[in-house]
Amino acid sequence: MTTRNRRYVDLSTTEVADVLSEDSILVLPTGAVEPHGPHLPLATDLVMAEALGAELVARGAAAGHDVWLMPALAYTKSDEHARLPGTMWLTAETLLHTLVDLGRSIAATPARRLLFVNCHGGNSALLEVALRELRQRFDLQTFLYSGPPRAGETERGFGIHAGHVETSMMLHVRPDLVDMTKAVRAVPVSIADARYVGFGKPVRFGWLADDFHESGVVGDALHANAGQGAEYFGETVDTVVAALDEIAAFDPGRVRALRDTTQP
Repeated sequence: MTTRNRRYVDLSTTEVADVLSEDSILVLPTGAVEPHGPHLPLATDLVMAEALGAELVARGAAAGHDVWLMPALAYTKSDEHARLPGTMWLTAETLLHTLVDLGRSIAATPARRLLFVNCHGGNSALLEVALRELRQRFDLQTFLYSGPPRAGETERGFGIHAGHVETSMMLHVRPDLVDMTKAVRAVPVSIADARYVGFGKPVRFGWLADDFHESGVVGDALHANAGQGAEYFGETVDTVVAALDEIAAFDPGRVRALRDTTQP
């Protein structure tokens, strides 16, 4: 099997049993279909998740890891964008049931390691719940890389959606889908100086996409550029590829069993 053909769905039914093992790592990208302002496509999170997943699997396989790319989840938990046109979303209950069903199906294969590569912040909390649910129900080793865009220098900590980093990465991955003539700045300056309440601060808050700007943008895309996007993309892939060594060996249950057998 070449490193260029590490797609789970390209395996035949007999190859699933022959090629996969308990050490195989299945990589499942999770994106979204939701508004990303006037300058980015609805599929931004999906495009990024698929690109990161594919690059991760290609580089991971080249480094000797038994990694496999699964089809991405496009329709996910995007109800914070529901008041804006174009949003396709599942309820939390529906998405969790979907993830559990997928986990049950994975458990019927020899593979026992599942890594979500998530590029939609609205999925993050639910995916963490799913990690434990799949671990408990099916004894899978489950992992999550969730990379909501970090804030750019002009975003005051509010570059979380269609802002500088996300737009820059799209300019690197799919520049044909970006219209920088329509890029906007939407930074909620009035609450940016709050000490305790905010993104990445001690107190989180419930929010909807159009709370800050009618376009749904939360950030500043005006100075996004492909060069920085390539850096952000490369740094992200480097991080997850570097984590594969630990993901491949991670097994708390085995550590506990060894400890229990060696104790007097």
